Amino acid sequence: MTPTMLRGALRQAAIELRVQLFSWNVLSWLLLPGIGLGVLLLLRDRRVIDTDLSLAQLGVPGILAFTLLSGAVMGAAGQLLTERDDGTLLRSKAVPGGMPSHLLGNVFILSVTTLLPTMVLLLLASLLVDGIAPTTAGSWSTLIWVSLLGMAACAPWGGVLGAILKDPVMMWITALVVYASMAVSGIFYPITALPDWLAVLGKCLPTYWIGLGYRSALLPPEAAALEAGGSWQTGLTALVLTGWALVGLSVAPRALLRLARRQSGSQVAAARDRIMSRGY
Repeated sequence: MTPTMLRGALRQAAIELRVQLFSWNVLSWLLLPGIGLGVLLLLRDRRVIDTDLSLAQLGVPGILAFTLLSGAVMGAAGQLLTERDDGTLLRSKAVPGGMPSHLLGNVFILSVTTLLPTMVLLLLASLLVDGIAPTTAGSWSTLIWVSLLGMAACAPWGGVLGAILKDPVMMWITALVVYASMAVSGIFYPITALPDWLAVLGKCLPTYWIGLGYRSALLPPEAAALEAGGSWQTGLTALVLTGWALVGLSVAPRALLRLARRQSGSQVAAARDRIMSRGY
């Protein structure tokens, strides 16, 4: 990565973020998580069985995990599909060093558009739900490294999905992957409530560990009794998320390189005609 590529990536990120942050897209980032937070507020007086925790306290880390996961996976896939069809990737490929610079710029953009809504939701939750704000340096540290590792563990796989899917209409597959992983990962309820075989499957996914990491940062120590094994398993959380990140970062560049090789002007023209035929 040369200084010229880095400057190009930063310039691209600055322009794109300025457009997005001063548009109605900002509201779309917070719509579904905001609805979820509103539902949790209605449950703030309900207690989790045999604990002093409210359902709202238990649910806030789940909403943060949902926001991070959907932003990282669906955001990366959607951006790649759009840029493939509108010719952005083809133009980047035509410029020396353009593709690495463009992809790095997308990393910067995706990081901000995913982590910023997560932090905004945390701020709102800490104002509306008692006992949910991180209060120590250790909890803040955990919150930060779980967010960064979670991004690194999930975003590359969004890129892989975006490189595999043939049409933006197929984005529902990405959404299905995200929602299915959340359903079996216990981010809104203790994973111990699931059948054993499903709990094992959930623990194989990064979703479970992101949720667990957020719960360890935001909930009181006694809440660990609700977890499998009765502890936060912080070291294992870091290990699993790092493993997913390393594998994803090795697979994603190959998928993107294969996608870039297939890009041609005729494909972009065909995508444009396909979109026009739908009346978009």
